[in-house]
Amino acid sequence: MGNVTSSVAAKFAFFPPDPPTYDVFKDGEGKVVFSGVSADKNMEPHLLDTKGGNKIVATFWKHPFARFTILYSHGNAADLGQMQELFIELRAHLRVNIMSYDYSGYGASSGKPSEFNTYYDIEAVYNCLKRDYGIKQEDIILYGQSVGSGPTLHLASRLPRLRAVILHSAILSGIRVLYPVKVTLWFDIFKNIDKIRHVNCPVLVIHGTSDDIVDWSHGKRLWELSKEKYDPLWIKGGGHCNLETYPDFIKHLRKFMNTMEKLTIVKPPKQNSTSNSTITESKHNKCLRFGKK
Repeated sequence: MGNVTSSVAAKFAFFPPDPPTYDVFKDGEGKVVFSGVSADKNMEPHLLDTKGGNKIVATFWKHPFARFTILYSHGNAADLGQMQELFIELRAHLRVNIMSYDYSGYGASSGKPSEFNTYYDIEAVYNCLKRDYGIKQEDIILYGQSVGSGPTLHLASRLPRLRAVILHSAILSGIRVLYPVKVTLWFDIFKNIDKIRHVNCPVLVIHGTSDDIVDWSHGKRLWELSKEKYDPLWIKGGGHCNLETYPDFIKHLRKFMNTMEKLTIVKPPKQNSTSNSTITESKHNKCLRFGKK
């Protein structure tokens, strides 16, 4: 069993670029500096301590008129140095702040990558958003790409008042990428198929129909299991690492963001203690499709 677990982690989950594509250091005033990014990019780097005992790098890309903040968990073979161009594009087109981070063992983050370290990593980043920027849960959209869907759904299942979740080329679980198992095995990693059932906010799923790394069926099943479904984006002919190059990608994300701005998150009345939050659709919104299949 242990060999199977190691095989899952080695074959799918953790491929940090080696060497890292950037560096971080502290200047003469003790301020964290991210190599290759000038101050006029409106980006603030952070070094954050995690419950796993590691120091991870996070970057906050600020938009002056942002309504929401995307907390972005990237894929398995990238680090923050490779993601800069995408973050700048998303920030401009969607008018959002973007907070992203490198998992333990990725980029300039210390430690070794593991399933539970990614959970500690995203929790540290979320706490930074609350502590350093005063960003409320209701104004955060979690974005998980590929293996990043693991920490994304871990956090989403614990936060009842998130604005939304975006799953991009997401996995049902680590084992299911390799084998068509029908039940969740105890030694599996990133058990997204179970955690998606506990997510109470709108979920947008984006997946390529020709993904040869994570089959399209993973995205379809996650969408089916979502409580609050938003129209999915199935990119015809899209693979695992090229969905951003299709025109429908940014177009659909813009539509999604516009819809999220029209939603009102309402705290439940005190007498209804069994529910943490409810999401009400604006009377002006006609394109949103929610509800169980």
